[in-house]
Amino acid sequence: MRYHLLGRSALRVSELCLGTMTFGEEWGWGASADESRRIFDAFVAAGGNFIDTANRYTEGTSERLVGEFVRSDRERFVIASKYTLFTRKGDPNAAGNHRKNLVQSLDATLTRMGLEYLDLYWIHAWDFTTRADEVMRALDDQVRAGKILHVGVSDTPAWIVSRAQAIAELRGWTPFTALQVEHSLIERTVERDLIPMARALELAVTPWSPLAGGTLTGKYLDAATATGRVQPTAERRNERNTEVARAVVDLAREIGRTPAQVALTWLRHRDYTSIPILGARTLAQLEDAVGCVDLVLTAEQRSRLDAASAITLGFPHDFLARPNVRDLVSGATWEETEHPAPRA
Repeated sequence: MRYHLLGRSALRVSELCLGTMTFGEEWGWGASADESRRIFDAFVAAGGNFIDTANRYTEGTSERLVGEFVRSDRERFVIASKYTLFTRKGDPNAAGNHRKNLVQSLDATLTRMGLEYLDLYWIHAWDFTTRADEVMRALDDQVRAGKILHVGVSDTPAWIVSRAQAIAELRGWTPFTALQVEHSLIERTVERDLIPMARALELAVTPWSPLAGGTLTGKYLDAATATGRVQPTAERRNERNTEVARAVVDLAREIGRTPAQVALTWLRHRDYTSIPILGARTLAQLEDAVGCVDLVLTAEQRSRLDAASAITLGFPHDFLARPNVRDLVSGATWEETEHPAPRA
């Protein structure tokens, strides 16, 4: 694999990230400890060094396994985990973004993993209760304490991320270096605000569910092959998504690659630093996904996928993109560009 800088930091991470929500069988559909080890070893053998987990994944087993796998060569790896989700049901202070939950969650994560620090610590989801300044100061305190090196944010509206980033920069606190969101050929609504924000703020993006829960592999196109499989969620089971999956499968057949590799490469070719998170339950799935690193799609092939999965950006983006509005705003001096640099 090649390597990217993580946002504005100088931290080098592999162009694919290993997601470990599947490490452990407590949720009824993950990988055993032995299979998890095989998946991890194959990812490392391919050049991967970026590992993502969270405190809730498989009731803590994911963190314990990751800690065990990296312990003999800790400094080689970039280890990321998350907080926000509850650790004890019924306890209002054992969940959320606030300082108390951050501190107790981080300490529990480091204990489970047997590590002294994390390279990246994510806010897992926004709780709409904690103030942004409390979150950013609490994260900065953990950086200053040496327990985490960088901070990131996941599953949070763009306006909140932008405000929190501005607060951190103005007050000299540790800013976000990365953004984690659902992004794929099926889920492109993040391109309305979150992705332009990431480009403008120089945040690396780590898309989760890059294969849309398996929909983009084409395995749900034939009802016969889906027998006995976990079916896609209702929001993914519609005519548009079926057509998108079919476009991926058709292109994959034309070029002699797998649908997963095509869908992942589309993400890798975006106009921002995109580091897809690979989630695998079997070694075969991981090996298939990692095979995308030597695939290059032509401009025409990318355009076909773009057209098949296109969404409307909505207001105000479509309004502001109208030629007459652009003329009014720019004094009729604007020029059309494919990817204008976002500036706020």
